[in-house]
Amino acid sequence: MTLEVSTPALLFPAISLLFLSYTNRFLHLSALIRSLHSDWVEKGDAILRAQIDNLRRRLVLIRAMQLFGAISLFLCVLSMLGVIAKLQLPAIIAFLTALSLMALSLGCLIYEIWISGGALRILLNAVEKNPEAMR
Repeated sequence: MTLEVSTPALLFPAISLLFLSYTNRFLHLSALIRSLHSDWVEKGDAILRAQIDNLRRRLVLIRAMQLFGAISLFLCVLSMLGVIAKLQLPAIIAFLTALSLMALSLGCLIYEIWISGGALRILLNAVEKNPEAMR
């Protein structure tokens, strides 16, 4: 297998869009956590605490997504440098590792999306248990 410079370069646009998406998710969750924390400090409500715990797990996943994506981008650059330096085997290894880390980043994204409804489920469960408290 021969790797050309253009092959690792194909990941650059995808990685930029993913980072934009990851950053937006992070910023949104940060603002939501600050808001929920203020409410929790005032009320000490167990439902708010459960939502904050759910969001904490999501933030850990988003940081992992960003880390795996950043390392993937770095390895793509190393792969392209390896191709330019005519070091095919290290370039291929770096590129395959970059692809694996990108897949891991996307796997974290899928799991984060899966649990993102957790805070809403917490509220829905609270409404079912005590419909009068939510008015």
